[in-house]
Amino acid sequence: MAGKYVFPGGKIDPEDMDINSWENHVDQDIEQISHRLGHPLSYAKILPYCVAVIRETFEEAGVLLIDDTTQLINTLEQLHSHRAGGNLPREWLRQRIVAKGGVLSVSRLFRWAHWITPLVMKQRFDTRFFVAEMPAGKKCQPDNQETTHGIWVSPNAGLAGNRSGKIPLSPPTLVTLQELLKFPDMGALKAEIVQRPWGTPIMPRLIPLSNGTLILEPWDPMYSKKKVAINAESLPQKVLPVGQPFSRLWRHKDECQPVSAGIQPG
Repeated sequence: MAGKYVFPGGKIDPEDMDINSWENHVDQDIEQISHRLGHPLSYAKILPYCVAVIRETFEEAGVLLIDDTTQLINTLEQLHSHRAGGNLPREWLRQRIVAKGGVLSVSRLFRWAHWITPLVMKQRFDTRFFVAEMPAGKKCQPDNQETTHGIWVSPNAGLAGNRSGKIPLSPPTLVTLQELLKFPDMGALKAEIVQRPWGTPIMPRLIPLSNGTLILEPWDPMYSKKKVAINAESLPQKVLPVGQPFSRLWRHKDECQPVSAGIQPG
C-alpha cells in the first residue's frame, strides 16, 4: 500500500505472543478481555493482538495507549526521542514500559472488523481492525520510516479527499471510513463498539480488467457468481459520489474509487 493512507498497524511479533510477559501488565483481567475482544478467539489468541496494536500505534503514530504514571515520564520522553531519531530500542514496550510498572490500556480497545486478503494476491494477511478513542493530550506524528505523513480527518473529509485524489486510501481504509459515516458523533460510535462482534471475515474478490482491477466486497450481488461480466469502459461513468453506499471498488492508475454495481441514470 505504498503511497496510500492506512490506519496504523503491523504484524504480531514473536515477543507479542509471550503471554506470561503481558498478562499481569494490562488493565483488565482474562475474563474481561475475553468477553470484550475475544470470541471466537481465545484469550491466548486475542492478547497478542492487543499488545501488537498498542506497540504498532506508538511506533507508527506516536500514540502510546498506557495508563500514564509519573514514574514513566522520563522514560516516555526518551522513547519519543528514540522514535524521532529512528532508533527505538528492540522490545521497548516490555523493557522500557512494562518493566517499570507501566500498564497497557487494553480497555481502550474495541472490536471493529476482520479482513482477509483476496485469494489471488501473492502476499496475504489475516487482519483484525480495532477502534480506540484518542487519549486526551496525545499527539499523532508519523515515524518518517514506515509512515511518511499522518492526518486526522473526519470520515467524510477522508472519503472526499480520496475522490479528489488528495488523500489516496487503501481499499480497507475506504470501506471503514464509509462504515463510520453513519455515526454522527463519538457517543453513537461508542454505543456501537461496546457490543460490536468481529463478525464474518471480509475477504474481497479481485477481477482483473483491461483498465485496472475491480474489487467486489462480500455484500456485492455478484460476489458469489462464478462469472462476472464487467463493461470496463463504463466504469469512469459509474464512479459514485462521496458517501453513497457501494459494494465495488475500481482500482485504476493507482487510485481506488467506489463504483456503482448497476447503471447510473444519465
